Amino acid sequence: MSRTAVVLFNLGGPDGPGAVEPFLFNLFNDPAIIGLPGPFRWLIAKLAAKRRARIAREIYAHLGGGSPLPALTREQAAALEAELNVQGSASGSPDEYRVFVAMRYWRPFAHETAAEVDAFGPDHVVLLPLYPQYSTTTSGSSIRDWRRAAAKRGLAAETSAICCYPLADGWISAQADLLKRKLAEAGDTKLRVLFSAHGLPKKVVDRGDPYQWQVERTAEKLAGSAGLGRADWRVCYQSRVGPLEWIAPSLDEELVRAAADGTGVVVAPIAFVSEHSETLVELDIEYAGRARELKLPAYFRVPAVGSHPDFISALAGQVLNLAPRGDAPAPADGNRLCPAGLGMCPCPRRKLAKA
Repeated sequence: MSRTAVVLFNLGGPDGPGAVEPFLFNLFNDPAIIGLPGPFRWLIAKLAAKRRARIAREIYAHLGGGSPLPALTREQAAALEAELNVQGSASGSPDEYRVFVAMRYWRPFAHETAAEVDAFGPDHVVLLPLYPQYSTTTSGSSIRDWRRAAAKRGLAAETSAICCYPLADGWISAQADLLKRKLAEAGDTKLRVLFSAHGLPKKVVDRGDPYQWQVERTAEKLAGSAGLGRADWRVCYQSRVGPLEWIAPSLDEELVRAAADGTGVVVAPIAFVSEHSETLVELDIEYAGRARELKLPAYFRVPAVGSHPDFISALAGQVLNLAPRGDAPAPADGNRLCPAGLGMCPCPRRKLAKA
């Protein structure tokens, strides 16, 4: 029997008020977030974390003082492990699957998880980011972090990295199911669906980061799956911080547009797979308050997919249908999804798929 370790990557979140400032420091000290030389980045990260800690603690106070993300990610890991072993047995595979969690900016850190994986003694390691759309600032950063930790640990098992799955059927069907439920709840109210994703500085996308392109492809496929007409939905971005220009339009701009058009909105997070501060506070409290201020006829929010069976099945499919290849990050089938012009996509250009 061979053993496969699946490592789920996520952002992580502070587990209490005392962890907020160090969590923020780890975030800002990531070269993928602030691309300055080490000493300058360290200093800016210390200052930024200290300055934002008070506001962040107020945000997490709405959530009991810490982030629900770690616990929700562990739930997803448990559900995926069960699904992998059930599907593997059904297909006659003798493999044993164990799913681990590695967070980027708070515990469990990659080096802690690498020790657990090493103790498991896997024949194969599959790196699976819980970011459906690839960005150098999320999946790319986590994969690099893992490789450093695994090398330091001496973890020599064959390793494959799945970079993204923005069009995976189960990911789309899980979102479509939750969206259609929310639309049914809204009844006959005039509505516009706003597919909201975490924003990025425009300069990151201009360098060839494929995130925005992949988010838009997710939105198109989801809109078709949910039966939306083209005029019924828009893509927008949230969570902007700092003075840089970010990709647009912003969620706030779309709320203003909806108010001018006299329509309510259904906000669907299409890049977050778990509830956390950006959904439970930013969308449910801050933007809901903005909608009331603008006197929108209605404001609804679609839940994140969480451990929806279709989504868990999609993650299992990524692992079970993994095409043989080297250690370069790529979609599960090994084919490049992004256009060749998106130079920060990690996939081999020779395997460009039709998009």
